[in-house]
Amino acid sequence: QVQLVESGGGLVQTGGSLRLSCAASGGTFSRYHMAWFRQAPGKKREFVAAISRSGGRMNYADSVKGRFTISRDNAKNTMYLQMNSLKPEDTAVYYCAAKNDYYSTAASVYDYWGQGTQVTVSS
Repeated sequence: QVQLVESGGGLVQTGGSLRLSCAASGGTFSRYHMAWFRQAPGKKREFVAAISRSGGRMNYADSVKGRFTISRDNAKNTMYLQMNSLKPEDTAVYYCAAKNDYYSTAASVYDYWGQGTQVTVSS
């Protein structure tokens, strides 16, 4: 029902910052719990961060705590991932995902996915 489009990926140096956006359309954005996942070459899809419908609950993977911040603007139908102090290990395709019935950090339960945006961190 909802379509998701990621943007904001690119090439940055170690220690740099990047902000990803996930624009939603075709549904009521405020009804969806949202999350970011990433997948690096040769690795499994990995949870990055999640945010509840109103933004009151957030979770982060241990690998990004203190560096990444998830947020959402329901008036703009957009979710964000602010990434600071980037490391080469953050290099991956980043995907946004939506789920309308309950909050989760598990990729397998999410209902809708974007196409992904590439983030490359050079050393």
